[in-house]
Amino acid sequence: MNSKIYISHFHYLTQDLPDISHQQLAQIACENGIRWIQLRVKNKPYDEWLQISKDVKIICDRFQTILIINDNIEIAKEIDAHGVHLGKEDKSIKEARKILGSEKIIGGTANSAADILKLQDDGADYVGLGPFRFTSTKENLSMIIGLDGYSPILQSSNSSIPIIAIGGITIEDVKPLMNTGVYGIAVSSAINLADNKEEAIHEFLGNVIFHS
Repeated sequence: MNSKIYISHFHYLTQDLPDISHQQLAQIACENGIRWIQLRVKNKPYDEWLQISKDVKIICDRFQTILIINDNIEIAKEIDAHGVHLGKEDKSIKEARKILGSEKIIGGTANSAADILKLQDDGADYVGLGPFRFTSTKENLSMIIGLDGYSPILQSSNSSIPIIAIGGITIEDVKPLMNTGVYGIAVSSAINLADNKEEAIHEFLGNVIFHS
């Protein structure tokens, strides 16, 4: 782990939606105080993905917001994003590190204590541990961890890197999840599908900051 990197306690993920763009979601997030955005683009041609990423990078830079690219190391490098988040089926942390260098943030997805320890050994800066519950934003979903699963996994791994809970998390889940000892939480649909996104963001930020 790069000791100079600050990992936020709250990670916000964009998603593909028919009525609002990634750029619009990023703008709303930044305007309302989110300072860590993971751009999660799925099933789009490289050029379109790249253009979305460039646009979102401009927005994030304006607000001094960390931008993490989901899955795509090449795009993260091309737009000089702050880092990349890799799923279990993506390239390895070590491969990403060779391409991006030591100063970039590299996160990985875990579903067990063994996953966490492997990611830590490979040099990940943080781990997204989930899914907390079923979520339709993730394809090929791993085994659901549930609230009772987090503490045993954290204790078994005894990890020294930040563990971020992810997967279908709602505002009501923040306090009990933070009480398990996770470093932070990641949220997507609970904000992206909210009628009042600004209010949802403020609720999450207030709760996570209070409990972190």
